[in-house]
Amino acid sequence: MTTVITYGTFDLFHYGHRRLLERTRDLGDYLIVGVTADNFDKNRGKFDVQQSLMERIESVRKTGLADEIIIEEYEGQKIKDIKQKNVDIFTVGSDWTGKFDYLSEYCDVLYLDRTEGISSTNLRAENRNISLGLVGEIKVLTKLYNESKYISGIKISSVFTDDINAIKNIDNSILIADSYDKLLKNCDAVFIASHPFKHYNQVKKALTLGKHVLCESPIALKEKEAKELFQIAHKNNLILFESIKTAYSTAYNRLLLLVKMDEIGDTLSIDVNYTNSTENKNNTLSTLDNIISWWSIALLPIFQLLGTDYKFKNSSLIYLDNSSLFSKINFEYDNAVASIKVGNGIKSENELIISGTESYIYVPAPWWETDYFELKYENPKNNKKYFYQLEGEGGIRQELIVFTKSIQINKNNSYIKNNISVAICKIIEDIIKNSPIKTND
Repeated sequence: MTTVITYGTFDLFHYGHRRLLERTRDLGDYLIVGVTADNFDKNRGKFDVQQSLMERIESVRKTGLADEIIIEEYEGQKIKDIKQKNVDIFTVGSDWTGKFDYLSEYCDVLYLDRTEGISSTNLRAENRNISLGLVGEIKVLTKLYNESKYISGIKISSVFTDDINAIKNIDNSILIADSYDKLLKNCDAVFIASHPFKHYNQVKKALTLGKHVLCESPIALKEKEAKELFQIAHKNNLILFESIKTAYSTAYNRLLLLVKMDEIGDTLSIDVNYTNSTENKNNTLSTLDNIISWWSIALLPIFQLLGTDYKFKNSSLIYLDNSSLFSKINFEYDNAVASIKVGNGIKSENELIISGTESYIYVPAPWWETDYFELKYENPKNNKKYFYQLEGEGGIRQELIVFTKSIQINKNNSYIKNNISVAICKIIEDIIKNSPIKTND
């Protein structure tokens, strides 16, 4: 049997990729395809990859050409893979001619001509002129502005915020809008980081005026409102993204992939903590208002791994004083359980633990912006540690890249599915409804 191996990013999978895999397949009896991990691509200076590792693996899998798919995560892995898997032929596109000649010591090395006129780079380079307006809290907007400088195809055009003086210090060329309506007249898309109780109306107005929207989570505070917003976006052929930067971080996506590939066996339990003992103590807004977005983040891994069709849910709220709240929500599924603890004015270990029948994943505090997690087994000798360098502000850069590309190709590639956004809004609606404290609506 002749074993062949090839590697690639396979971003925005196209005919050229498929043709290369078909020709590679014809070289032998067993084809191994290595898909490069996000972090490995970044270390090689490739920052404009549009799709997540999971999406790229799925694109290769759907072709039916690969007998085995592996993940390339570090320099030098090719030699290890070739030795361990008894590879006879290594092949890659002709644009790498000479680069991998050193592998000829271990197997035959072939460079195949690529399909002319087609490349992911060309696809990423098309239609790169999107003007983005920013509205909301200056602290969040500043982070997003800084990350936008690393992304081709997007330009911050205007800003609407209460802190005018702070935004003037960012970039004098940016239009300082004195109203939300004026901002919307000067952009193709808008990023909304205002108070959660403003999200629904601001998102709806933007969509109605034909603007694409990237909105801090949650996009609304009621299930019905969230569904309405996605319907408007679909009807008007617009992109609507819920912004949770955790969803776009390399480490977080890697652990999702491990769980979905059954590395821990069947998932039986997920426990999530998001607490802070000091933040917002002097904030004039109500406690409930302060931590609405925290619930969204804490719910994300549960809904992404276990789904939104839970059988039972209960929640408890404990108000310590006017600025402190502790909440716990428990979920029961057919074959799993989950819980989140979210609180302001209380301190707990802000960890994420995903327990399975064979092992478990432990993500240390703060799990929502980690660059490290562990896969732990009964025998500690089998434990694995995963490290991923955070680029800038967590996943903001990747989130902007995916949002921009979605607009360019007119396809919503958000890492957060619409049904999850709706489910998050439903939970928050239930919490607010049962809260004895009046919110700033």
